[in-house]
Amino acid sequence: MSSPALQARTRVTRIAQEAVDKARLTVVPRMRTRAPRVPFVTLVSLVLVGGIVGLLLFNTSMQQASFAASNLEEQADTLAAREQTLRMELDELRNPQRVATEAQQMGMVIPSAPVFLDLKTGKTSGVRTPATRENAIQLLPPAPIKPKVLAPDPTIVKVPATTTEVPPTTTDAKQRATDGRQKQRKNRSR
Repeated sequence: MSSPALQARTRVTRIAQEAVDKARLTVVPRMRTRAPRVPFVTLVSLVLVGGIVGLLLFNTSMQQASFAASNLEEQADTLAAREQTLRMELDELRNPQRVATEAQQMGMVIPSAPVFLDLKTGKTSGVRTPATRENAIQLLPPAPIKPKVLAPDPTIVKVPATTTEVPPTTTDAKQRATDGRQKQRKNRSR
């Protein structure tokens, strides 16, 4: 008879053997299934079309931005030129020589002897005399007198009128008219 320990051992070995048999790897036959192509082709097509449309939209927006930038640069150049022109006009208006000349044309006179005012004391120094046009300081010197050689009197040459053309007589005019009619008839008959 067998001992109970031996029976337990054989039982354990049999269970272990069954577990080992179940755990063995076996080669499973490969199943040939193909993934459906329509969803993949659709996905790739959508990605491609979306990329092209996105690229076109991006390119269009970049061109619009470029046009806007060039338009703004042109406006900036125009405004810079206008600013420069206005600055030059302002400098010309602020020119002391021009202001003095216009004041003199309006009747203002530069005094020959100026009088100074002391701001601390409020007193004037110098001789107070009225300014008149006769004793005023002239801003512009008088124009130089040109010698007669540089400014001669104009020379006028009179040419007599001569007529060399004789007006046509009425017979010449009639002859030309009939010749013209005859040429027109010949051209029509051809």
